[in-house]
Amino acid sequence: MTLDSAPANSSLRSSFWLAAGTLWWRELLRFYRHRSRVVGALGTPLVFWLLIGSGIGTSFHPGGAGAEMNYLEYFFPGTLVLIVLFTSIFCMMSIIEDRHEGFLLSVLVAPVTRSSLVLGKLLGGATLAVLQGLVFVLLAPAVGIPLGPAPLILLTGVLFLIAFALTGLGFLFAWQLDSVQGFHAIANLFLIPLWLLSGALFPASGASTWVRWVMALNPLTYALAAVRRVFYWGLPEVVREEPSLGLAVGVTLVFAALTTLAAFVVAERPLSTDLG
Repeated sequence: MTLDSAPANSSLRSSFWLAAGTLWWRELLRFYRHRSRVVGALGTPLVFWLLIGSGIGTSFHPGGAGAEMNYLEYFFPGTLVLIVLFTSIFCMMSIIEDRHEGFLLSVLVAPVTRSSLVLGKLLGGATLAVLQGLVFVLLAPAVGIPLGPAPLILLTGVLFLIAFALTGLGFLFAWQLDSVQGFHAIANLFLIPLWLLSGALFPASGASTWVRWVMALNPLTYALAAVRRVFYWGLPEVVREEPSLGLAVGVTLVFAALTTLAAFVVAERPLSTDLG
């Protein structure tokens, strides 16, 4: 019995990773075939960054930063996180579309575990979000943000961690909704305020007391702090008011673990598309 179970376990592991890898690759192909999603995920934050950053310009100086930092530079890390957020959300809309097209049902009745479906979706969304974000990172030297090879590698890891957390959060919403419009409404109601109160637009030092408390409890605040810490790796005085890199990465890691675990748990619940 032991000899028979070993090949069976190996076959299960093989089918799990094959299913997850196939769904990961499908997410990449599907996203880039829809050019409107690429433009929306990358273009909208870019327009925000240019218009808001140029509009405020040098009239705003964040606390703790050098006097030479203008708002375009301050807003750059927040825009990067917004691109990751937008891409993660747009990717998870595919769950609702798959449900309507019948693809989700075919995966659910296939001889693969639901956990492979979750992992494939999350890896696909996170990969796309990181790729989109890295395209925007190429503009960093243009606004005076130094970026060497070592910080770039570290930044890629931090972005993947943030993307995985946000993709898991998007999965939670998409799995339980049957309408793309409803998904957009939830995103606008919950995820955008989460970003707005992360320190992307303004530092916590200038906010009212209750806003500072909300920002301190917001996991995206620490995700953004990690990005800023990496950007100014050799200039700690610029980001001295931000949480430390260890704390920022630690909170983001816990955030990613919780959303991923919740996604696995929610995926085991029956859907209206399930048979029986």
